[in-house]
Amino acid sequence: MRLDFIRPLYERHGPYASVYLGAYTGQEREAHWRGVRDPLEKDGADKATLEALDEEAQLPVAGRAMFAAHGDVVLAGSLPRPPGELGRWSPLPHVTPMLMYRGENIPHIRVIVDHAGAELTVFGGGSPRRAVVQAEDWPLQKTAQGGWSQKRYERAVDETWEKNAVAVAHEIDEQVRRISPELILVAGEPKSRSYLLHHLNTKSADRVMMVEHGSRADHGQFEEDVERALDQWLDRKRAELMERHQERSGPTGVARVAHALREGRAQAILVPGELPREIWIGQGGTQLATDPQELRRWGVDEPVKERADSALTRAAAMTDAELWFCDGVSDVAAVLRY
Repeated sequence: MRLDFIRPLYERHGPYASVYLGAYTGQEREAHWRGVRDPLEKDGADKATLEALDEEAQLPVAGRAMFAAHGDVVLAGSLPRPPGELGRWSPLPHVTPMLMYRGENIPHIRVIVDHAGAELTVFGGGSPRRAVVQAEDWPLQKTAQGGWSQKRYERAVDETWEKNAVAVAHEIDEQVRRISPELILVAGEPKSRSYLLHHLNTKSADRVMMVEHGSRADHGQFEEDVERALDQWLDRKRAELMERHQERSGPTGVARVAHALREGRAQAILVPGELPREIWIGQGGTQLATDPQELRRWGVDEPVKERADSALTRAAAMTDAELWFCDGVSDVAAVLRY
């Protein structure tokens, strides 16, 4: 999981109010929000921050995760499977429940291509974005007209199909440049898929995975195929990371992983779930250690205690490391860049 989207949380210092609300509406939602708000106030949350959360908590949405500091809601979003009510006032935002319930959001592009163009849906860098690419629209269909012009007509149709595939390839290449997706999932007319793959640049073509079903008139089976392909990709990715960790004897345990993050050597951290044990942190993104004296040697005057998962996630986000929840690890582990 990339952590770019939570990086704004670490661009300002805490303390933070981290709030999770379930899927309630009206008076029921207000009552549940009060059950979270009052303990936050007792724990020391300032009035301006609570008032900012008051407004955000009234939005008519399903599950909600909100993170606020110094009178501003810095990040808020809906959750498909809300974890219920939770409020925490702490030095760092408590993002682990959001990351776990949000699931692995793989940046990817879904493409259904045919002779007339394509439908693209881009997942990454915000809400899904849909685009329709429609280029040359004639001639599109081959017919058995016969006569001396038959081959010329069929050649014109093929040229139109290819021109449309070129237009689709250009759009995909541009989206790849913008969001750097992990996968491009393509379905549609076999000939158009072939043309498309031929005209994609190398960076895009290397990310293509063909799926069996799908047309612009019927998305149902396509969506099922895509979700299955994404799950398979995630399984392979986790297995690959676990294998690399084991082959290279990567660090395991909070102390050793924290050291790797401080040095910027961690490409990914693998966690079994929440890590509520405490660790010491400073204000800098990679200032974390299991021993406060170690941080003092790094120039941190007053180390403070924080949850290990919150501290590790901040360090991962600030060093462009990925975070993966893995059943195969019993403690936090790291896959090293070098």
